[in-house]
Amino acid sequence: MALIELKNIKKPVIISAAVLALILLLLIMQGSFVSKVHPGVSPQTVNEKAAIYYTAIVEKKQVDDILTWPGTVKSRTVANIAPKMTARILEIKVHAGDKVKKGALIARLDERDIKAQENAALAGLAGANAQANRAKADEQRIRSLYSKEAATRENFDAVIARAKEALAGVNQAASKVSEIRAHLADSQLHAPFDGVVVKRLQEPGDMGQPGIPILTLQTPQGLRLEADVPSTCAGLYRTGLDVTVRIDTLGQTIHALIDEISPEVDPQTRTQLIKIALPAIEGLQPGLFGWLEQACAQHGALLVPTSAVQHIGQLEVVKVLSGGQLLMRHIRTAKTFGDQIEVISGLHTGENIIVNPQQAQ
Repeated sequence: MALIELKNIKKPVIISAAVLALILLLLIMQGSFVSKVHPGVSPQTVNEKAAIYYTAIVEKKQVDDILTWPGTVKSRTVANIAPKMTARILEIKVHAGDKVKKGALIARLDERDIKAQENAALAGLAGANAQANRAKADEQRIRSLYSKEAATRENFDAVIARAKEALAGVNQAASKVSEIRAHLADSQLHAPFDGVVVKRLQEPGDMGQPGIPILTLQTPQGLRLEADVPSTCAGLYRTGLDVTVRIDTLGQTIHALIDEISPEVDPQTRTQLIKIALPAIEGLQPGLFGWLEQACAQHGALLVPTSAVQHIGQLEVVKVLSGGQLLMRHIRTAKTFGDQIEVISGLHTGENIIVNPQQAQ
């Protein structure tokens, strides 16, 4: 009987001991019996025999504040093709983006009224020629009679005057025909040079008027970037200055020279127009968007070599050498300047940092 009761007592004890052992094991795995390390910087002793590395001093220097101004690529030679007379537009043979050769027909105006004027002028010229021919015959006859003293001086002078008047009438009628034919030629608009159609401003059926363009044509050579720059910064420019231009469409950054600076300041935007002559680049064409980069001011910046900055996820860190120990320091960076980068927080002037941190592990 006592043996049976002993067995009943041991079973709960064993279960309790097992549960206690499991709890102790979990506490050990969580480190409950290990002394905790307080948060902060953990110094690393530098082992000069284990690693060879280079250091750099954090310096503060004056750097340029690079600003960018948007601009458009335009041709040096631009022509607005407009009629010289009032007439309805019958046909426009080109569209925006089309390439045309010099002398090519690009638009045609209604010429019926001018044709009617030409026919009337030709009829007038024919009548003037007929009168001139009769007057010339009378002149020859009167000269013969007058030489034989068969005509009076008064008759002779009158016939000679009518002959001269008839000749003047012929010249006037001929000039009228030439003038009308010049207008007739104006009914056809031709390309003044090899170029590209930039804009088509009117359509067939519209009334063409003198001075109002039908389309805009420009040459693909001699391209320039035209940008409006605030007058406060435009004053730092001069013609012939080498500047940086970025064409995002072509993925290129190029150096070019300022070709022209507008002396006038736009009263509304307070800007001046700057024109930069662009070199010949494959794919460069009028209408492309570009950026003019300019250093308009300066500021003091803490600079460190870009090779000193490590990226751990989204964090930026450097290793600072202080008192023979390496300290990991979180920093924030801004723009790069060549092989250096600006640090805006986390470092101070004069601190010594590791340039090749991978070798100083």
